[in-house]
Amino acid sequence: MKFLRQLLESIRFAWQALRSNLLRTTLSLLGVTIGIFSIVAVYTFVDSMNSGIREQIDSFGKGVVYVGKWPWVMGNNYPWWKYINRPTMKYNEYRYLSDNLENAQAISILDGRQTTLKNGNNSIESRLLGVSYDYNKISDVPVENGRYFLTNETDNSAFAVILGADIKEALFPNIADAVGETIKINGIKFKVIATMRKKGEDLISLGGSPDDRAYIPYTTYASLFQKDEPEPDIAIKAYDWDNGQETLEGEITGLMRSRRGLKPTQDDNFSINRLDGAVKFFDSIFSSLNVGGGIIALFSLLVGGFGIANIMFVSVKERTNIIGIQKSLGAKNYFILFQFLFEAVFLSLIGGLVGILLVWLLSFIDFGSLKLVLSYSNMIKGIITATVIGVISGIVPAWIAARLDPVIAIRSK
Repeated sequence: MKFLRQLLESIRFAWQALRSNLLRTTLSLLGVTIGIFSIVAVYTFVDSMNSGIREQIDSFGKGVVYVGKWPWVMGNNYPWWKYINRPTMKYNEYRYLSDNLENAQAISILDGRQTTLKNGNNSIESRLLGVSYDYNKISDVPVENGRYFLTNETDNSAFAVILGADIKEALFPNIADAVGETIKINGIKFKVIATMRKKGEDLISLGGSPDDRAYIPYTTYASLFQKDEPEPDIAIKAYDWDNGQETLEGEITGLMRSRRGLKPTQDDNFSINRLDGAVKFFDSIFSSLNVGGGIIALFSLLVGGFGIANIMFVSVKERTNIIGIQKSLGAKNYFILFQFLFEAVFLSLIGGLVGILLVWLLSFIDFGSLKLVLSYSNMIKGIITATVIGVISGIVPAWIAARLDPVIAIRSK
């Protein structure tokens, strides 16, 4: 109880010392404020970007594998000559997989290209995708007005189209609801059955923004655009229990090899791709940004730490006489040490909390597609960092104060 009482007394002395020198206290914590602000801001920006990109990638289909001609992962020695002669995916292969896969939640064939959509004198160049019926179970198709495709439309080459928000605004600038209107694609009339809600700009472009995208049935797309070199992909969504999609990939491999009549000694002439590669790629980038940004911010934090240490040496010098009186009255060394150590930690913590507050205020600023979110983990990192800097900055001055001879300290001026 005596130790606890003296500990609380040390905290009170430290707090009174800070209050009695408000100007010096304020100037001392500026360095730590800037340092903690820099570190927490870097981590917050990187985490927010990472979260936004993961959310965007998930919108293309979480737990989805894509079967196609080309592998997506390209290294420095990408053997394109090995893949160029592979056969492209066929519609009958999509139907075969759809009929035989047991571990697939949904399956769709898709292909796309840039083309011009017209409505009278209005036109826009956009990404046109041909998709089969289950595509909206695999990737997000945010219909705002109208409806998604019916099975008879996707199976029987209907001339129906779903428009992204930017396309609708460009082709029908004076119409609130374009559902039921007609546009021309490749000189052929298509009926607008739905328009999508506006998403806004993405942090990265994975196949273009959904606002600048239009969907038509795959069978219709194939008849119009796949006469030369069609290269569709087959997107297949795994069940939630199939973590890593390993069960689904194994079944796809077996069925595709059987369908294409590959011998056991022959390599696969198709590729199974996942968006995990993109996630890992961005994870490595963000990891490097965290390290690089943290090192840069650490330098400004060290400057703040040196500032606190300098102030603490000044405080020890100013209060040497008081230290002598306290020790002559029976104060233990740890009581004196804790006074100055707590003072340094308080200085650093206040500066750190101000820095975190500035990052929190920063999160209210509109950064466009980037939604800045200050997480509790980053707040805790900032507080712990500030505490450690306070301890490191104050331990030497506090140790010197605790080791002072009481007689010499009392005689000092």
